[in-house]
Amino acid sequence: MQKYVDIAPEVAQALAQNKPVVALESTIISHGMPYPQNVETACAVEETVRAHGAIPATIAIIGGRLKVGLSKDEITYLGKKGQGVIKASRRDLAVLVARGEDGATTVATTMMIAAMAGVSVFATGGIGGVHRGAETSMDISADLEELAMTPVAVVCAGAKSILDLGLTLEYLETKGVPVIGYQTKELPAFYTRESGFLVDYRMDTPKEIAAAFHVKRELGLAGGMLVTNPIPKEDSMDRCVIEKAIETALEKAKKQGISGKAVTPFLLAEVVALTGGDSLDANIRLVKNNARLGAEIATALCEMKA
Repeated sequence: MQKYVDIAPEVAQALAQNKPVVALESTIISHGMPYPQNVETACAVEETVRAHGAIPATIAIIGGRLKVGLSKDEITYLGKKGQGVIKASRRDLAVLVARGEDGATTVATTMMIAAMAGVSVFATGGIGGVHRGAETSMDISADLEELAMTPVAVVCAGAKSILDLGLTLEYLETKGVPVIGYQTKELPAFYTRESGFLVDYRMDTPKEIAAAFHVKRELGLAGGMLVTNPIPKEDSMDRCVIEKAIETALEKAKKQGISGKAVTPFLLAEVVALTGGDSLDANIRLVKNNARLGAEIATALCEMKA
């Protein structure tokens, strides 16, 4: 397996010395934002991880190589290529490697590659989940299945609010994935702090979260842990405004026949347009907030392994 993985020297050194490392995804670079905001945001998120005492490891597939830790040039390459980069989930991984192609890693593939490299904490924006109307479309993100299998703690601002949040929580419960609310008992809904749904446990410190994840691994329990971190109050958007934008975007996607992996990027782009760019600004701020918490959890986890 390791013959397909390139770990950046800085990341490899940190792992060897039991220093904190935080994995970051690359779909947000190629499919989440326009250029140059995507590159600027990716670099700013890496700086946030560093500012809080950890080493960032942005993950992607470049030329068929599984990259754990990207250079500024590689981030820029992905940002400029944009949606010309394949959005890579679990089913795409082997094919892209065999063909020597590029891939932007989703939550699922970022978890997979992080685990291959020995990185235990991953910070992202929001996870995928059960899509609205999944009872007929069967559209359920591979992120949920990966959380059930792969031993990585994923820090996010909840599931994306374009999804069916209630069914997403039910699916995670069925798969045995603990959902932790950082300083909250309510599941955050990406752009907003509230959803009306409860998480499994509230935990108030990074150390408490790290301890639970450490024990989970010590007990040999399969799968990861989902840590939901609400967007800061000052950055949270009006729930009614976001819900109206989502409903409009969903109707447009239905009319245009958008399906599969194209749904999420389409809906997010439509919500950005319908909110006058406010949702994009909120997205950037919540990702930085998650990077901060991810670094703090990774630091606490390393202290437990010392």
